[in-house]
Amino acid sequence: MMKEADADKGKFLGHFFKTGKGQYGEGDKFLGITVPVTRALAKQYSEASLEDVAVLIKNSYHEIRLLGLLILVSKYEKAKADNERKALVTFYHANRKGINNWDLVDLSVYKIWGDYLRRHPEKRSELYKYSRSKNLWDRRLAVVSTIALIKNGEFEEIIELAKMLLNDKEDLMHKAVGWMLREMGKKDEKVLRHFLDEYATRLPRTALRYAIERLPEKERLRYLRM
Repeated sequence: MMKEADADKGKFLGHFFKTGKGQYGEGDKFLGITVPVTRALAKQYSEASLEDVAVLIKNSYHEIRLLGLLILVSKYEKAKADNERKALVTFYHANRKGINNWDLVDLSVYKIWGDYLRRHPEKRSELYKYSRSKNLWDRRLAVVSTIALIKNGEFEEIIELAKMLLNDKEDLMHKAVGWMLREMGKKDEKVLRHFLDEYATRLPRTALRYAIERLPEKERLRYLRM
């Protein structure tokens, strides 16, 4: 993997993913390897053991952690039995310390935890526990996992999470909530409008802008002026 590294690109990615002191990605390191290359490597090493995947996810370099997560996604998608899926979800949560930037969350959580919650509604209460975490990435895991439910026409969880996170201080959470509300609107615009009619004035501005992105201009302006 090191032969694919690009120092200049790594420096750029360090700025892009906010790795400076006090920023959300503080201390993260980048090799400068593109996502398509990482995906190709994940496909090549899809049969790696979970022990090896754990080592990858604990690595100090961002792209190597992503490689481990993409291999794990592949394993989950290939799993035939529910006990296999359950074991992989447990492994995912146990190793989430390495899932510590927004792309690492977004490229993995809904395909693993989100899919498992779609299959197991009785487990969805865990979302609310994560949404109350002081850890930014735990909260983002909860929100972005709901893509799997939204695509299945199930909106109860994202609506409840959006309410719970109205006062979240992190911009990355405002973006995540707004993104999921927008996805909900793609499936059912009436449900989105009903939510916005009640909560638009309390949603963080960034979340609102994301949520209304696909609505007609007249409606977007109405919600923004509220």
